[in-house]
Amino acid sequence: MPEGPEIRRAADQVSAAICNRVATEVVFGHSHLKRFEKQLSGQKIKRVESRGKAMLIRFVNGLNIYSHNQLYGRWHTVPAYEFPDSSRQLRLAIHNRKQSALLYSASDIDVIADDKLGEHPFLSKLGPDLLNDRPSRKQIMERMLLPKFRRRQLGTLLTDQSFVAGLGNYLRCEILFVTGLPAKSRAMDLNQEKISQLAYTIVTMPLQSYKTGGITNDLQRAQMMLDKGASFEEARFYVFRRAGKPCYRCVTPIEKIATAQPLYYCPSCQV
Repeated sequence: MPEGPEIRRAADQVSAAICNRVATEVVFGHSHLKRFEKQLSGQKIKRVESRGKAMLIRFVNGLNIYSHNQLYGRWHTVPAYEFPDSSRQLRLAIHNRKQSALLYSASDIDVIADDKLGEHPFLSKLGPDLLNDRPSRKQIMERMLLPKFRRRQLGTLLTDQSFVAGLGNYLRCEILFVTGLPAKSRAMDLNQEKISQLAYTIVTMPLQSYKTGGITNDLQRAQMMLDKGASFEEARFYVFRRAGKPCYRCVTPIEKIATAQPLYYCPSCQV
């Protein structure tokens, strides 16, 4: 599933195609949203935002298209009405005179008025957005120690969007590795130095991933690997999807716990 950095990059792409332009035509693939097509067609788009793993396309008339890609959703921006050759189902199309923004396969799409955004079941529960709100290390430290979060195991807390918005499985695995923590750790059991290190990594790693198109690994190491012919996927991560391969710190083979969201970790470094 795309995480905060990927959705933010998609929002940048969509924004470049449609923001500050009149949507000459808006078409929904879901029948229950068809009634909004006339209300949105002919309206100017004022902003495109990411909200954690969701996106908001905001129109000047006070309506907003909410979308969550979930596992299979994918955005394409193309010259106007030049649809890509795809077997996916087109769920949303926003056209202007020059370009089209097309969302395929996503099932979670809605139209919400400005004054109802705070009532949306997903948006209303989001914690601070790591890429938009840019919370400080201190703010994250304070948040981790709140009564509702301090007793939670980090393996589940880090993907809870009410804690912070935008973290998913690959960022969870990478953050835990960089800070040398097992998934069962709890904020209440950590010393101040470790809490500070964890908060710093929570703040900085999504930003690095956003800026680099998905690299969470040490940037110098990743570049050296790419220069030597490694694929982008091979160079991206410290531990994620590297089961059986040597840890970059201690050469112990990376292990994987096969759950709904597989956990990758170093059994020697994360104790």
